[in-house]
Parts: sequence; C-alpha cells; structure tokens
Amino acid sequence: MSLWKLRFSMLGTLAIIIGLSTLFFTFLLSLTGAFSLLTLIIFVVLFNIAQWLFAPYLIDAMYRVRKVSRSENPKLYAMVENLSRQSGIKTPKLMLANIPVPNAFAYGSPIAGTRVAVTTGLLETLEDEEVEAVIGHELGHLKHRDVQVMMFVSILPAIFYFIGYSMLLSSMFGRRDERGSGGALAIGMASMLLYWILTIFTLYLSRLREYYADRHSASIVEDGPRKLSEGLAKIVHSSKRMKRVRKDVSGFSSFKSLFISDPDRAEADSAAIAQASAFTSDQKLVEGLLRRKVTTLDRIAEILSTHPNIVKRLRALQELA
Repeated sequence: MSLWKLRFSMLGTLAIIIGLSTLFFTFLLSLTGAFSLLTLIIFVVLFNIAQWLFAPYLIDAMYRVRKVSRSENPKLYAMVENLSRQSGIKTPKLMLANIPVPNAFAYGSPIAGTRVAVTTGLLETLEDEEVEAVIGHELGHLKHRDVQVMMFVSILPAIFYFIGYSMLLSSMFGRRDERGSGGALAIGMASMLLYWILTIFTLYLSRLREYYADRHSASIVEDGPRKLSEGLAKIVHSSKRMKRVRKDVSGFSSFKSLFISDPDRAEADSAAIAQASAFTSDQKLVEGLLRRKVTTLDRIAEILSTHPNIVKRLRALQELA
C-alpha cells in the first residue's frame, strides 16, 4: 500500500467516523431533550479522557511493567535513543513487561509521558536486529500520535453504545407511554447499529495505523522490511505455543490494540505458519507465509481485528523492501 493511499485511507476513515457521528447527534438532538443527552455525552467523554490520562499506570500494573535503566540494558537503551533520534521524537521511557509472550507496545499520556515497552518474551525470542525493527514500529506509533488518535475515535462508538443502552432500558422500564416507549426503542436500536458501524471503521483505522507504523520502522531501520517481517513471523509463531499464558494476557482486550501483534489472533495467524511448510531459517518462515493464500474467511476475521492479517502485513513489508 503506497504512502499517499495509506494517508488518504486514514483521513477518509476519520472523516466517515466523524461525519456519521455528527449527523446522528444532530438527529438525536432534534428528537430528544438535549440536556439529558448532552449530560450523557459529557460523562462518556470525561470518562474516556480520564482513562487515557491514567491508563499508563493501569497498564504498568496489569502487565507487570517496570522502567529499565541505562546500566541494566545499555544495548537496548542505546537502540531506543538512536531510533528516537532518527524518528525526530523525544526519547520515550524504556519499560520492560514481565510477560513470557513475545510482544511490544507504545503508550503514554500527558501525565505519564511517552513509553515503549518490550516483554521479556520478546527479548528471549527475537534477535537484536528484529528487536530493533519492532521498536522502530512502536516509535512510529508515538510519532504519529496513534494513542491520541485512537482514543479520540474510540470515544464516539462508546457514546453511541451508552445512548443505545440507556434508550433500550428506558423503552423497557420507563413510563408506559406507547409513543414515548416506541421512540426510545427506535433511537436505542439506531444507536446500537451506529455503534457497530463506527466500531468497524475504528478497527479499520487501527489496522491502517499498524501498516503506517510498519512503514516507519522500514524507513528508519537498515534493512527494516526484512528484520520486521522475520520478527513478526517469530512473534506469531512463538505466541501460539504459549496458549495458556497468552490467554492471561489477551484477557485484557481493552489494551490489545497497543501490541505490535494481536495476541487473540495468534491461533489463526499461526495456522498460516503451519501451512508454510517446514522452515530452516527465519527468512524461509517468512517466504512460506508469503506463499499462503488469504482466504475469504481470513478477510472476514480481519474485519473484527485491531491488526492486519499477518500474510497481508508481510506482503506490504515486502513491497517496501
């Protein structure tokens, strides 16, 4: 996917999300009491902003994350500093998550600052050059302000979910006025429908930003497409073998969009690896995956995922090589 097409797709998706939301808000305000609806919207917005501001501390606790000092891992520390300089951003705090599943994520807020975390499993599974490419991807998220963008677009589906839920409850347990009850039911169902539509667009935007972060890594890391391709294939392959531990991690579904690879998709993505034939090297593993056909079932599953299909993602990286 070319850079201009990627940017156009992201801007177009944002425009659709905002446009649909604005249109439906206008419709709702014309039918209901603006005060109660406005109160609900303000509550949801403030709740999500508070979640964004304090989420880094929650993530640290959930994933057993701690700060890494320069003396503890000078090579990794220097890697983050060098790639941050090439990215043109301030060096984020380097964090280590005590999780055996190989993965990495970028997060932060105005209160907590920006952070890049790698798991102990990532450092044990990947070679240094592959870790470098993964960190380049995470720094791409920070450079493109993906945390802020996804927080903003995630607020809109949440608003419509709460509106729909409130209206449906009102139609069932509110005053037995047939006209009022019917109106609340119609608004509730329409809100829930729009919630699902906006969620699909939000997931699509999330997948586009993964491609964008991959492209950033390829641009700042020498031989980046190869290194990141091998790293991603090994992450998926290793995650599948850690089924029990992966369930513990993927249970926190609210934050799985942070990871470089979706833990919930490891089973399906690893099926692609199983069909890639026996591999004798990292590059052979990637080549086997690239030969796999993306089925209709794969495309349907991808619609509900925060991350692109692994085969499509690797093919996009090959185009950059």
